[in-house]
Amino acid sequence: MTPSFSPPPASSSRATIFEILAVFPEILEVFLRASLIGKAVEAGILHFRLNDLRNFASDRHRTIDDRPFGGGAGMVLKPEPLFKALEEILGREPEVPTRLLLFSPRGRRLTQKVAEELAAWENTRSARRFVLICGRYEGIDQRVIDHFRPEELSIGDYVIAGGEVAAMVLIEAVARLIPGVVGNPESLKEESHSTFAAEYPHYTRPAEFRGMRVPDVLLSGNHEAIAAWRRRHAEGNKKE
Repeated sequence: MTPSFSPPPASSSRATIFEILAVFPEILEVFLRASLIGKAVEAGILHFRLNDLRNFASDRHRTIDDRPFGGGAGMVLKPEPLFKALEEILGREPEVPTRLLLFSPRGRRLTQKVAEELAAWENTRSARRFVLICGRYEGIDQRVIDHFRPEELSIGDYVIAGGEVAAMVLIEAVARLIPGVVGNPESLKEESHSTFAAEYPHYTRPAEFRGMRVPDVLLSGNHEAIAAWRRRHAEGNKKE
């Protein structure tokens, strides 16, 4: 049985569906129930289905990987369980617009601009769906990529054990841009990566802590002066 985090939306409901195919889907369970994501699930804005790749294996050992042809270190995810899983997942709700995404080091870099494009895609429709393929080990059999033609995305130039963490990064980046997920939409307007400026320093109460005071301008109530101070310090924090 596929774990779900809200009642499956009817095609007429306004929801963003994430189908996640992974070797270790349990990694995502706490993440999908917590904070803004969990609240958006409860509100019916987001819907998640976790699909365990091992459930689509055909042998009693639930084998999903094998040694690469041509030799080399590591293991490769086999085509049979991936084909079976994707054919079943993509066959669900065929009337719902769907994008198939694969996390891969050779993929397009996931930037704020890409997150905004994904969040805006088909957002006027009654429902839409993202299917996320989480690789593991050395990767997935190329025949899966050749047949299903997923969009390949990379979250950065570093090595992680599997695509489950990458899926959480994408979900967080995209979901918070969907109307209703973030409680105060005004906060999105000042996002540092959206404006291509660095973040300015933040302070909260108390105004003085262990001899360290909040800058007077932030306590002044002068909004123009505060905005100028933030711009100046954001420019100073830009990365080379």
